[in-house]
Amino acid sequence: MQLGRFTLAKGASLAPMAGATDTTMRRLCAAHGAVCTVSEMVSAKALTMGDKKSPRLMAGGGGDAPFGVQLFGAQPDVMAEAARLICDMRGKMPFDFIDINMGCPAPKIAGPGAGSALLKDPPLAGAIARAVRDAAPADVPVTVKLRIGWDADTMTGLEVARRCADAGAALLTVHGRTRAEMYNPGIHPEEIAKIKAAVDIPVLANGDVTDAESALALLAATGCDGVAVGRGAMGNPWLFGQIAAAMECREVPPPPSLHERFRVLRRHIYDMCEDKGEYIAMQQARTHAAWYMHGLRGAATLRRECCGMLHFTDLDRVIEHAWELQRETR
Repeated sequence: MQLGRFTLAKGASLAPMAGATDTTMRRLCAAHGAVCTVSEMVSAKALTMGDKKSPRLMAGGGGDAPFGVQLFGAQPDVMAEAARLICDMRGKMPFDFIDINMGCPAPKIAGPGAGSALLKDPPLAGAIARAVRDAAPADVPVTVKLRIGWDADTMTGLEVARRCADAGAALLTVHGRTRAEMYNPGIHPEEIAKIKAAVDIPVLANGDVTDAESALALLAATGCDGVAVGRGAMGNPWLFGQIAAAMECREVPPPPSLHERFRVLRRHIYDMCEDKGEYIAMQQARTHAAWYMHGLRGAATLRRECCGMLHFTDLDRVIEHAWELQRETR
């Protein structure tokens, strides 16, 4: 699968998630086989107004995998200006492609007309894709992440996808739910399949991928070129290697041992502290650490303990308690 000058290997990309796909998470997932990674959402408007926090969201790259900066906004001229600004920053904050968010369902994003709200106005969505494509250098691919529609009565994902492809988008990532459905119930792979069949550019299917088996099933149901994994990768970076093996018809690696799980967890949070400082990192680490406890004996208790972490040493205490709880099953 081609993305600009990059040939992406078979496997899964790391889907962007606000508050989750920071520098540390991107590096970790790339190291475990993510074929590309994308930053947290960056506000085009904030960026053009000189906001100091926005550039931090795209700093640090994406490890060894191609890395994209995701922009959100509702005005073509502002999105274009933001694209020019971040392209001017490439020397200091390297990235490989620009991703446009047309799928975020959060009220604070969709309310002002950005994210998934663009599905209600396909011409505007296409104009934004065209504006960003025209503003970016030719060697910077532009991709789009979208949903299949706004609601059951506004299934505009197909039209938006066509308009974005016509505007020069190099790749689409399609989440198989409407905005109204948020993250429940299950996705609609048949709607993703319609979009894949309608465009001549690569399409990644997104939604409900939690293991190699579900990734293969989604590919079979949609005919897409690959999958993008979001929540399924939380606390489970090994998923990328498992999906790559399945897509290449190799033996799928087994789940990590408990020792490996805790080793990676500790390294993950340590690197967050190095990247952001302990005070900020440990607030954000609570969510990440809680995901690593999924499926363990006493997981609910351990997640509550994760929510109370203030210092890195608190993580070691949680891990020690987790070991004790698992020993009780032997």
